[in-house]
Amino acid sequence: MVLEKLQIINYKNIAETTLDLSPKINCFIGQNGVGKTNVLDAVYYLSFCHSATCPIDSQVIRHGQDFFMLEGEYGELSIHCSMKRGQKKHLKRNKKEYKRLSEHIGLIPIVFVAPSDTLLIEGGSEERRRLMDVVISQQDRTYIDALNRYNKALQQRNALLKQEEQEPDPELLSLWEEQMAQEGERIYEKRRTFIAEMEPLFQQFYQTISGCREQVSLTYVSHCQRGPLLEVIQRDRWKDRAVGYSLHGIHRDDLEFMLAGHPMKREGSQGQNKTFVIALKLAQFEILSKGGKKPILLLDDIFDKLDASRVEQIVGLVAGEGFGQIFITDTNREHLDQILSQGNFDYKLFHVDNGEINV
Repeated sequence: MVLEKLQIINYKNIAETTLDLSPKINCFIGQNGVGKTNVLDAVYYLSFCHSATCPIDSQVIRHGQDFFMLEGEYGELSIHCSMKRGQKKHLKRNKKEYKRLSEHIGLIPIVFVAPSDTLLIEGGSEERRRLMDVVISQQDRTYIDALNRYNKALQQRNALLKQEEQEPDPELLSLWEEQMAQEGERIYEKRRTFIAEMEPLFQQFYQTISGCREQVSLTYVSHCQRGPLLEVIQRDRWKDRAVGYSLHGIHRDDLEFMLAGHPMKREGSQGQNKTFVIALKLAQFEILSKGGKKPILLLDDIFDKLDASRVEQIVGLVAGEGFGQIFITDTNREHLDQILSQGNFDYKLFHVDNGEINV
């Protein structure tokens, strides 16, 4: 999948721009805070129908304006997204509006490597579950539906558990628990299969970037591993009633990241953490590529906190033939020149300053 032309109007600090893009490498150079990341986020939005950084759609509209518009041309495919303040957003594929936004997910696969990815290591388990969900949902459209059904059942069960005036109806509790278990086991199997496929690819990328200097591991942990999920959920129903929410289920799944047998969160340096995250994302890229379409790879300020040898290894990987279209940002022209000198491929260099983008 290649994004040939990108039009942006009133998106974050970008007033208006139209970019003709390279099918291989697109470099965006500029100081921190000038809008480089916003270009990548616009590309991400066209794939996922939301920003990678702003949870509320209205927050992406440029200050003082009442709408935003994004349009991307991918060969014969055209994607249009727009929204006015106070109204719902519109997403169109070849000028035909989607009835459900979830129908769009997976059409244009994306892998986004960003500085905030360190939250995968430092943050809570919801960050690591999102890592799995973002990739699997791009491969399997039934996954989002199963996840939505599970979350609805979870919310209904929690609402019953929070009742203060009377005990919750046990038959109604059982009904929601059965749906949680049914959908949860389906989600668990997809997550388990995904991690089993990703782990060796992750190891390969990590060892390449680190020069085989460290031993790391990645382990999936789920309540489904304790037995039939319905039994696990119902076993401690009284505890759930006491705290007012569900303590067991796939909404508590996690990934354990280890360095030399110790938690990465505690033992990893900034460079090791960043290497770990980049290896995870490149492994995701490999998995999504098996679907027949190479994802667009977004690399935002990836060289910060890395030593020269790790930078060199990443440069070699990115400049190789294994990747398709790449968008990369940096404040340091030297890193980008290093990538561009690696091979004879097409590229474009854009300079970004205060939301203005020039070739």
